[in-house]
Amino acid sequence: QVQLVESGGGLVQAGGSLRLSCTASGIIFSINYMGWYRQAPGKQRELVAGILSGGSTNYADSVKGRFTISRDNAKNTVTLQMNSLKPEDTAVYYCNVIANLRGNYWGQGTQVTVSS
Repeated sequence: QVQLVESGGGLVQAGGSLRLSCTASGIIFSINYMGWYRQAPGKQRELVAGILSGGSTNYADSVKGRFTISRDNAKNTVTLQMNSLKPEDTAVYYCNVIANLRGNYWGQGTQVTVSS
């Protein structure tokens, strides 16, 4: 079993920055993918950014140029640096990890609120 612990959410004014982190622990042989999703009230959960074990990344069009995802393989940690935040970025952000080839794990979610 793999556990995910997220940190770094909070309240920030528009134009500000936040940094989210997620660390995986437990029985881990390999982590194939690490990513961040978000879900705003009344909306479906959507992909924000993801990173493969080799370092390839993908981003939602709405966050390109503002958000940066990175990972530390030695620490099983993924980080999302969010700059130039907008009110529409307000959501609960969830860490997602695919580990041990087939295991799909989710964090508990962390609230990000951007005030205008």
